[in-house]
Amino acid sequence: MIARRTAIKNDLFAGDRRAEKVDALGDPLQKIGAIVDFHALAQAVERVAPRSAQPKGGRPPYPTEVMVRILVVKRLHGLSDEQTEFHLLDRRSFQRFCGLEHSLNIPDRTTIWNFENRIGVGGVEALFAELDRQIRAHGLEARAGQIIDATLVPAPKQHFTKGDKEILEQNAVPADWKPAKRRQKDLDGSWTKKHGKSHHGYKFTVSVDRKHKFIRQWTADTAKVHDSQHLEAVLDDWNTSAEIYADKGYIGTEREERLRRQGFRPHIQRKGRPGKPLSARQEERNRRIAKVRARVEHVFAAISQWGGKRIRTIGQTRATFAMGMMVVVYNMRRLAFLGA
Repeated sequence: MIARRTAIKNDLFAGDRRAEKVDALGDPLQKIGAIVDFHALAQAVERVAPRSAQPKGGRPPYPTEVMVRILVVKRLHGLSDEQTEFHLLDRRSFQRFCGLEHSLNIPDRTTIWNFENRIGVGGVEALFAELDRQIRAHGLEARAGQIIDATLVPAPKQHFTKGDKEILEQNAVPADWKPAKRRQKDLDGSWTKKHGKSHHGYKFTVSVDRKHKFIRQWTADTAKVHDSQHLEAVLDDWNTSAEIYADKGYIGTEREERLRRQGFRPHIQRKGRPGKPLSARQEERNRRIAKVRARVEHVFAAISQWGGKRIRTIGQTRATFAMGMMVVVYNMRRLAFLGA
């Protein structure tokens, strides 16, 4: 009987050859690792969230730089802690990026969870600030004005009984909720409507520079808070242009006058009123602003494309942390693209 031919060839060095092929094709993680100074990022985290003293004989901790890299691959691929642990064990590209290629031990899901809790929102803000410093050090200053917009970030939907809702509206917790159940209930996420559809979760607002499309400022809140409440919170004073572009949700005569007194030049789209539609000139102005504003939609689309614009967490604090990591990872990808 004639043996069938096969393209499969076993080789002791097959893993090394695959790694060489991955490098030739272009590993996105290696591009990020080549341009981002993760040692400096780790130092920034350590300054705001230093590790506690470890007793002699206890298990030594993983280096902060390794854990920061793990948070990047987790958010970059939209993974849970459990999935991150699995892929760190399974994927050589993850191991190489995180400095674990030759390590016998791999951080488990609990280690990842504890690290996030340790550094908290202050840690992710430190990562953002240090990465922004690196971006500017590459000559990518914020230029040509800033575009401000908000996007909804979906979170796991909560289901409450009518009685539970009445109690929660009084800022109390139902007496029959055990601690384990309470930990699984998100009392911070809220519902809102957009384009006639209901959405549950959170919202984050960003200021994107028109030239390079980096996120220069950001803030997070619950979904029901109106977009207009956060414009001033995300203004970037370092942009080389005074131009501000925003949609109809940020309109307000007092706001625009205040921005002009501060030295900005606001370009906020106009909104028609019942019985008072926009003039042809105002419609044309809106279209001109929309062409510029489209660049911020590219940012949100990029985050959604790699699964970043969703969260699996419970509560505003962890949601803010997750949204902050979205921003950090997006800016890393953008820096790798522009700096390549």
